[in-house]
Amino acid sequence: MSPAKTPAEILDIDGHEVRVTSPDRVVFAEPGITKLDLVRYYLAVAEGALRGAGGRPMVLKRFSKGLDQEPFFQKRVPENHPAFIDTATLRYASGTSAEETVIRDAAGLAWVVNLGCLDLNPHPVRAEDLDHPDELRVDLDPMPGVDWSQIVDVAFIVRDVLQDHGLVGWPKTSGSRGLHILVRLRPEWNFADVRLAAETLAREVENRAPGLATARWWKEERGESVFVDFNQNAKDRTVASAYSVRALPDARVSTPLTWDEVRSRRPDEFTVLTVPERFATLGDPHAGIDDAAGSLDALLALAKELGPAEKPPRGGDGSGRRASTMPLIEVARTKTKPEALEALETWKQRHPDATSALHPADVLVDGMRGSSSLWYRVRVNLQHVPDAERPAQEGLIADYDPWAGRSPS
Repeated sequence: MSPAKTPAEILDIDGHEVRVTSPDRVVFAEPGITKLDLVRYYLAVAEGALRGAGGRPMVLKRFSKGLDQEPFFQKRVPENHPAFIDTATLRYASGTSAEETVIRDAAGLAWVVNLGCLDLNPHPVRAEDLDHPDELRVDLDPMPGVDWSQIVDVAFIVRDVLQDHGLVGWPKTSGSRGLHILVRLRPEWNFADVRLAAETLAREVENRAPGLATARWWKEERGESVFVDFNQNAKDRTVASAYSVRALPDARVSTPLTWDEVRSRRPDEFTVLTVPERFATLGDPHAGIDDAAGSLDALLALAKELGPAEKPPRGGDGSGRRASTMPLIEVARTKTKPEALEALETWKQRHPDATSALHPADVLVDGMRGSSSLWYRVRVNLQHVPDAERPAQEGLIADYDPWAGRSPS
């Protein structure tokens, strides 16, 4: 978000004063959406957005330099936060802790948007009980080459597995290519139990739809399938919540759906410009989610029946790192996604014969979490390239170190 000279606008939101700086700054150029437009959007859908993110500690994902720059992730609440912003201190397995932001009302929504936040990234716990998640999150993440109909088919299998185990799934578009299915829980289980239940759900979905869905954690082993991402339930993970605006050129929104809509609607229909009218007309399809809190007992019983998930083999170099079963080569590590794609294109130009044999899912461009922002790793799976034509591992085209210059904490 480049500097602008327009004066700040002061909003009175339910008795709270919120200052919106540079209100006329254009955030989404294609639809012409300004910073103040984003604030007004969140105020229009506040009831639904707060149902998803209100009362939960959240990581602030700030696009302070605009959509064409990587955001930075701020765990700690800004020191000068107003009185209507609550906080909660989360403690992590690493031994670190962070006093994180907790919003509870529409003024809080406006305040985080003014900081440069587009999407809301809450933890799956309430501020009043940080050790027991009340939400299991199913993230259906399609591999390249997977179309929307396949994602939808997997979503309905997820719904069936949940129903068979006494749970209710609430679907929403991710705001990108996939679908999220939220499951309210009674806050009686710890993070390890919730993650195990999510992994068990993913394994059962894969068992019912082999080839269509996968629970394989390692990306190069998934093929052209829908990954049921259970690791979004780890303690340190957050997911863009309902009514979050995503950083795509059309200002797309992660939008709650009814199950009747899942087959007929498409993610690109839901934007900052269209969702407020939908919300005003139809209300929030997730309005009943808090009344549907269920038990993990049945999924945890299934976990015992299935036994431990298969673990990847470890390398023989003494490092203890896993050994991939696929012929992977690494191409680059970069600070930004455009740099990653440029490095990939350079590699393809060097190896046109190998490139012609690749399938869409063989190209792996992954956003990796650094200390406060994403960096990108580019790999290529040569499984579909004949052995004699497989390029060897070369020096990285780009070798960005996201931890350079940082002392260990």
